[in-house]
Amino acid sequence: MKSIATYAYKTWARGLFLIYFLALGGCTLPRTGSAPEVYDFGPGALQTEPDSHNDHLPPLELSTPQASAALNSIAVQYRLAYTDAQQLKPYTLARWSMPPAQLLDQRLRAQLGLHRAVIAPGEIIGAASALKAEPLLNLRLELEEFSQLFETPVKSSGLLRLRATVTQRSSAGDALLAQRSFIVQQPAPTPDASGGVHALSAATDQAIAEIEVWLAQLAPHHPAQ
Repeated sequence: MKSIATYAYKTWARGLFLIYFLALGGCTLPRTGSAPEVYDFGPGALQTEPDSHNDHLPPLELSTPQASAALNSIAVQYRLAYTDAQQLKPYTLARWSMPPAQLLDQRLRAQLGLHRAVIAPGEIIGAASALKAEPLLNLRLELEEFSQLFETPVKSSGLLRLRATVTQRSSAGDALLAQRSFIVQQPAPTPDASGGVHALSAATDQAIAEIEVWLAQLAPHHPAQ
């Protein structure tokens, strides 16, 4: 009887441990048959509205945005500010369709392209006559933060931080024209991956709008002949 009781106790203890382990790992281990949800920033502008106000804006050379190794992935990431804000955590069942820096690049080109010509680096570098006629602005972005920040278990926001650098390219060489940091925070409607994606998408659109206004204020400097 004693051996039977001992065996039953061990079986119960093992079962309890297994339940505890599965509960503890439920937030990080994928569920059987569950595929990650894939997100992007949405369709963007559905139509182009006539706007002659910025027709005079010069072409812009846009370099591919750069990001740290931690952000150079397709994981939707979050931070728990109320426990350890220094730790970046990925959602198990949520993914971006491409790394955030690429999504930012895609959205930025589409938005800026509504009001000016946006070209890739080197696209007209060979046209010496064009460079002599008009200096060319180059925009470089460094994505420093792109995560859902939880202030409490039920309150969070999408936090985006990036550094923008504008240089002027001309026949006289490259010169730094302006540099600025953009920090945007948008509230998340729900405390989960879907809410974080919504907030980060809104933060991206706001940052792009601020960048667009900033760029419109920068005028190329014509070097002395």
